[in-house]
Amino acid sequence: MARDIDRRLVAAGRGARRGLTAAIALGFAAGIAVIVQAFVLARIVSALVFRHVALGAVRDDLVALGVLFVVRAGLSFGAEVAAHRAAASVKLSLRRLLLDHLFALGPHYAAGERSADLAATALEGIEALEPYLARYLPQMALVAMVPLAVLAVVLRFDWISALILVVSGPIIPLFMVFIGYRAEAINQRQWRQLLVMSAHFLDAVQGITTLKLFGRARDEIALIGRISDDYRRVTMAGLRVAFLTSAALEFFASLSIALVAVLFGARLIHGDIAFFPAFFVLLLVPEFFLPLRGLATHYHARMNALAAARRLFDVLDTVPMVRWGDAAVPAGAISIGCAGLVVDYGLGAPVLRGIDCVFPAGSLTAIVGRSGAGKSSLAAAMLGFVAPASGGVVVNGAPLDTLDRAAWWRCLAYVPQAPRLFAGSIADNLRLARPDAAAPAMLAALARAGLRDVVMALPGGLDAMIGDGGAGLSGGQVQRLALARAFLKDAPVLILDEATAHLDLETEAELTAAIGDLVRGRTAIVIAHRLATVRHADRILVLDAGRIVESGTHAALLALGGVYAALIGSGSVDAAASCAI
Repeated sequence: MARDIDRRLVAAGRGARRGLTAAIALGFAAGIAVIVQAFVLARIVSALVFRHVALGAVRDDLVALGVLFVVRAGLSFGAEVAAHRAAASVKLSLRRLLLDHLFALGPHYAAGERSADLAATALEGIEALEPYLARYLPQMALVAMVPLAVLAVVLRFDWISALILVVSGPIIPLFMVFIGYRAEAINQRQWRQLLVMSAHFLDAVQGITTLKLFGRARDEIALIGRISDDYRRVTMAGLRVAFLTSAALEFFASLSIALVAVLFGARLIHGDIAFFPAFFVLLLVPEFFLPLRGLATHYHARMNALAAARRLFDVLDTVPMVRWGDAAVPAGAISIGCAGLVVDYGLGAPVLRGIDCVFPAGSLTAIVGRSGAGKSSLAAAMLGFVAPASGGVVVNGAPLDTLDRAAWWRCLAYVPQAPRLFAGSIADNLRLARPDAAAPAMLAALARAGLRDVVMALPGGLDAMIGDGGAGLSGGQVQRLALARAFLKDAPVLILDEATAHLDLETEAELTAAIGDLVRGRTAIVIAHRLATVRHADRILVLDAGRIVESGTHAALLALGGVYAALIGSGSVDAAASCAI
């Protein structure tokens, strides 16, 4: 599993493989420089202490030693830069990949996940990969290269020391692997606990009004405190394992270095070895363990990264419900049809049951029905948010799943029941529909939505700032700003899902006329529970239990005395709307 994650992480970033290769090459070159540096230093000390030469006689070696210090520092710096650039490339690519995949999964998937969970995965989760990519992976390669190079040189000068390194060296990785099984489970728990804590905290912030009104704020604070304490306990358990790994490594490394030093001392006293090879090898022995120390230092980062990456790849491996093609939207006025459309959201109980209908080009079609009848699900299927269990949607005769997703969505203007506004200016939220829109066009759209005077009265006008979800505006103003965004997009297909649900009756009447102007010459679909705009529709589809049970004009359906007439007579529609009808 870990190898698969290594491969996928490196493959995710363009140029990451080259960057990591460069980091490894530079790190290995720095390791060779250390060997040469130890050789020069041993020769200088041997000449000055035992041969009692003048300082000038080793001037060239001193210069070489200084140059080696600079070269080694430059190589180490270059390795760090290359590794961090590779890690940055991977992080950027993964965030783009995750966002694109979430768009492909669609609103239905996002609605089933906690937003704080996905946000933590995209932010903290991907950020946790940097130490793994920039430090651990290069260190893994250097562990296999630098110690072997040091061992080969040590063997050339003293086989006894080489034997000690051969015996003691593998103990450290084996001990790390043994501890790693325990550490991996702990870090998986730690990451899951972090996601739970993030989700609960976001829920508390978003629902603070509800919690205060029901007197449950203190209970929620206590719950978050318990979750935070659980996260602290798991984190400390992981750190204990990390410190244990480092302590074990330092013990074995120090023991090996001490053993080599003691043996050299005894052999020097008995004259079994000269000072130069003994001092040279003694300088190299710590360098043999240095890559292993670096590996242990970053081993905990590896565990954190693997835990985060597993959650990331769980999302990326989720297969989108909706499949798209790459065909262009057929030219001309757009007609939409549904043929045997069944939608069940994978639950086995269909929400839509064999829908057959056509939304002719340039016409206004209204969809009505009681709550839960399937109105919004029908809109979601036409938008491409959900995949049909059977049947499908066609656009000018072309199956929707053969079209390019972005091209189809460019043809749509959609206003849902609960429109989404982002923290930023009024202009920023309007330009989501048309990024190049100038101020006059935005003001015209606001005027058609009945919001121009309100916006111009705000400090800054179009540049006035609003909070997340439209904080600072009333519910009706949020809905009208979403309508203004649809007006600004000027798309050939318009879908309004309860677009006037949050407006007062007077404003609804004003917007009904504006919507009438907007839908003229377009393929318009209006989903309504309050039926004030339905009387002017070219055709009305009545849904009940996921089926189209009636179809016709307002007058014809009213005269029929069926489900449509019962909707009005039962009081499920607004009284004023009924009078208007």
